[in-house]
Amino acid sequence: VQLQAFGGGLVQAGGSLRLSCAASGRTVSSYPMSWFRQAPGKEREFVAAISWSGGSTDYADSVKGRFTISRDNAKNTVYLQMNSLKNEDTAVYYCAAAKYYTGTYRIYDVWDYWGQGTQVTVSS
Repeated sequence: VQLQAFGGGLVQAGGSLRLSCAASGRTVSSYPMSWFRQAPGKEREFVAAISWSGGSTDYADSVKGRFTISRDNAKNTVYLQMNSLKNEDTAVYYCAAAKYYTGTYRIYDVWDYWGQGTQVTVSS
């Protein structure tokens, strides 16, 4: 499975961006998918995840109510709609896929495939 994340860019605080993550190589319709992010000098952190069906989602407290994860299995793509962006959202955003749900989405090690990352910069 290859994952390609795109849609990042420079946006003013309070603005919005939508990230996309397109999968290739095989269908990911049965895989949970997620977004993580990594700011300079910090560890990669969980942002959001979605079950294979889209029926279950999970969000980090820092983005809850502002970000929405969704997926289109017909397009083999997962999205992250980011609204009310803050300076502290600045980071490289990575998408990930897991072959199986292991009971948690929030741990880095449960994800089997990673995209290359897309930069999001929020300016004040």
